[in-house]
Amino acid sequence: MTTTVLFDLDGTLLPFEQEDFVNIYFSELCKRLAPLGYEPKHTVKSVWAGTKSMIMNDGSRPNSAAFWETFNAMNPGLPEARSECDDFYTHEFDLAKASLKYVPDRKPLIERLKKAGFRIVLATNPIFPLDGVLTRLKWVNLQPEDFELITYYDNSTFCKPNPAYFSEILGKIGEQPENCVMVGNSVSEDMIAEKLGIKVFLANEFVENPENSDYTCYPQGTLDEAAEFILGLIK
Repeated sequence: MTTTVLFDLDGTLLPFEQEDFVNIYFSELCKRLAPLGYEPKHTVKSVWAGTKSMIMNDGSRPNSAAFWETFNAMNPGLPEARSECDDFYTHEFDLAKASLKYVPDRKPLIERLKKAGFRIVLATNPIFPLDGVLTRLKWVNLQPEDFELITYYDNSTFCKPNPAYFSEILGKIGEQPENCVMVGNSVSEDMIAEKLGIKVFLANEFVENPENSDYTCYPQGTLDEAAEFILGLIK
């Protein structure tokens, strides 16, 4: 019996192309850190390196620890940046809302599924602090109480596409993979959940598929169609 729905955020609940979002994000972050002596191009390089460290994390420490160890090592002698970044995610980061192709209200979607009895998890790749996730959720009229669990870089020790990321979620909510369905737009990062026995649905409005994999095998469609697919699992 399907009891739990896992939703990706970027490109799924949030209708944008990743590149558009990243361009605004990096531009604003570099502006924030420049007065501390952080050179923009090297800042971007440092963030990507820290992100890679999180993606390669082996479960031995929080993703945040992996990120900041790498970021700080690449910027010796500069003032500590974490407090500035924490503040950034509640202020300038909001400007990245301009990357949305349109501004949907996702509350009815989530409430419809919750009223049907489903547990809802925000399974966004945990490479941001919680405030960075909550800022983006507000763009589509969602709040933390809409979810039973939100993954972010302080409460997670793996990242997509590592299947262990999904195992970690299942352990936290006490659920079996066969009782879950993952809805996401990334062929490599979200559909990988199927390897654990989690059902999947590809949100195909903004598909991410840099490997050019064949994804015709997956149930797919809009988020409204995803809801119908999910509700059909309990009939």
